[in-house]
Amino acid sequence: MATALFAAVVLVTLAITLWAGRRSRAAEDFYVGGRSFSPVQNGFAISGDYLSAASFLGITGLIALYGYDGLLYSIGFLVAWLVVLMLVAELVRNCGRYTLADVLSVRMRQRPVRAASGTAGVVVTLLYLVAQMVGAGSLVSLLLGTGGGPARSWTIVGVGALMVVYVTVGGMRATTWIQIVKAVLLLCGTALLTALVLVRFHGDLAELMRSAARGSGAGSAYLEPGLKYGATATSRLDFISLGLALVLGTAGLPHILARFYTVPTARAARRSAVWAIGLVGCFYLMAIVLGLGAAAVVGSAAVRADNPAGNTAVPLLALDLGGGAGSTGGLVLFAVASAVAFATILAVVAGLTLASSASFAHDLYARALRRSDERPVTERQEVAMARIAAVAVGALAIAISLYAQRLNVAFLVGLAFAVAASANLPTLLYSLFWRRFTARGAVWAVYGGLIAALVLVAFSPVVSGGPDAIVPGVDFHWFPLENPGLVSIPLGFLAGWLGTVTSRTRADPDRYAELEVRSLTGAGAV
Repeated sequence: MATALFAAVVLVTLAITLWAGRRSRAAEDFYVGGRSFSPVQNGFAISGDYLSAASFLGITGLIALYGYDGLLYSIGFLVAWLVVLMLVAELVRNCGRYTLADVLSVRMRQRPVRAASGTAGVVVTLLYLVAQMVGAGSLVSLLLGTGGGPARSWTIVGVGALMVVYVTVGGMRATTWIQIVKAVLLLCGTALLTALVLVRFHGDLAELMRSAARGSGAGSAYLEPGLKYGATATSRLDFISLGLALVLGTAGLPHILARFYTVPTARAARRSAVWAIGLVGCFYLMAIVLGLGAAAVVGSAAVRADNPAGNTAVPLLALDLGGGAGSTGGLVLFAVASAVAFATILAVVAGLTLASSASFAHDLYARALRRSDERPVTERQEVAMARIAAVAVGALAIAISLYAQRLNVAFLVGLAFAVAASANLPTLLYSLFWRRFTARGAVWAVYGGLIAALVLVAFSPVVSGGPDAIVPGVDFHWFPLENPGLVSIPLGFLAGWLGTVTSRTRADPDRYAELEVRSLTGAGAV
């Protein structure tokens, strides 16, 4: 049954892609869907893009395993939207066209800034893609009853192939409608499971929490801070680092920023963010109940035994709520939960692949890598390169995902948020609000934050030094934290400041005045 629902999800999304592909002609159709979506539609699409496998599978799994400390992930993901609403949504819509680099190029030299921003965009979306594809592998591995191996690997390859088809054929229009359908499915499926958990405990949240504490095996410590991050001073610093990355990273995610260009006006972009906050908030409240329910009904030990990272907590909970492994109700709920999770993954990977291909084609190929005396790239050539880039990004994401299957998907997304907050956010905020900010400052901020984050991750316990590391059996880590945000985010801001104060070329006050007026009023916006 779950396999049939998986197939139905794939067929529906492919049908949407083919329908949208016939309506996509110009670059504006491919990158931003013709800017034709309403705030409500875009709000659902944003929530569909944002609520990834990390949310549905990873966060609920972390709550099931670590209780209070797992809950902190959901708080960080939600609070981040306040930063987006207040500082980013409207201003970015007024200043940009397709990508973050468009905002920066309003007041700065095109080539170096676009090269830096485009590179960072590809790296961030690639990290996020790995998280989604690892989640897909865990899900299908559970469905087929295999511990890993060929089934999980072929699942990752299949998801990669699908995401390439979505982007190359349908562009942003198809991606948006897939995300809207996925958001509706996700919210409805989560609401159903939440209602069943509450019915199981007769609506008594206190009893649910007590049962979760008993099922966790940790007792009262499950409901208190410190089960995951409170053992040592290093783990506490790791939590602070993670919190910074989650709260500040959303405003620098290329695939989220791109969603604000799919509406016709800045007011519509702001209303889209409000809708997204409401939908995302409702989902995370339900995710808390599901995480507690998994600990209470399934048990943390059983969740960990099935998947050490907790990525399969929701399907296991659905199976138990329906009556167990041998019951019809259990199989139906398991199939529904698995299909919703699979639809979640497909929708998010489509948005991520489109964002990365746009960064490469629009920023790197069409502008940064071309000399001023060369003939400009046509829109048709640019879109063709974006489709080629989608294939390349998909292949690279598949290769990396095959080596990261043991990691929790929420944790992997935390790394992507850290890189986005370190490289993209300082550049964006400095460009919008600092009059003296220069092109050198922008390039230094992007590369300073990006290189710092990647180097710290490469020499962290995530990559080596532990049984769950990407490269087990060796130990070359010297950075103690799993998330680099505590160090890399300040370094990104510092690099931007140093680049500006040491720049021989001063910022053009007229260009900044133009950016300021355009960002606040929308005059001259595309």
